[in-house]
Amino acid sequence: MDTVSDDFDAERHLCRVSQSCAELLDTLAVGVMYTDTGGSVRLATSSRGTDLARELLENQHRGGPCPDTYGTGQAVPPVRLASADALARWPDFTGRARTQGVGITFTVPLRARERVFGVLNVFSADHLNVRPAVGCPHESEDADALEVARAVADAAAVGLHNHRAYSGYRELSRQLQSALTSRIRIEQAKGMLAERWGTGLDAAFEALRRYSRGRRLAMDTVARMVLEGEVEDLTPLSGGTGRPEQPDQPPSEAL
Repeated sequence: MDTVSDDFDAERHLCRVSQSCAELLDTLAVGVMYTDTGGSVRLATSSRGTDLARELLENQHRGGPCPDTYGTGQAVPPVRLASADALARWPDFTGRARTQGVGITFTVPLRARERVFGVLNVFSADHLNVRPAVGCPHESEDADALEVARAVADAAAVGLHNHRAYSGYRELSRQLQSALTSRIRIEQAKGMLAERWGTGLDAAFEALRRYSRGRRLAMDTVARMVLEGEVEDLTPLSGGTGRPEQPDQPPSEAL
């Protein structure tokens, strides 16, 4: 998916990422909890076990591996939910996950340039389908699964970072263009009024500013109204020639 485009959809992107991870690990489901550009928490899930993933992501409002990773920025390695540690750590989440047939869960952060965009959460049965190294099945199995998920999450995070950077540049460009257009319009209105009144540009600008303040309108709005002939009661400052007034001469001393 092209992440540097106006039609990029973060949820669709992360759903695909989740499904890819679920297929690579042959697991029950995978989901992502992430924040959008407005700071709201969003969910994206694999098509495999989508209801399971969504339910268990939503259930973590009282604690779970996703909030832990969000808080620390670090992965939560595979946890066996049948353990007393898991039940003590996340009682509500662990109970709900076990009733859904989940025996192992773990999370990795979606992080790019030291910024955490979200968390990828894997939900598995009682074992991880990654080929173990000889002699240490569980440790190698867990480490391999964690590395696969981390690689997927890192790639997803780069996509989110690139799109948000692109969106930021587009917005900055729009703001700069808008400011330039506004400035040109104000200069045009100043020139029109100065020519009409036979005054200097400074006097025309002061008249525009006085009018905008008096009616609580933006200068750009008043300038557009002037250019489009919508202002009839805009008048120059008294004696406004654009040249500084000469100070009064002191009275002549009596001879």
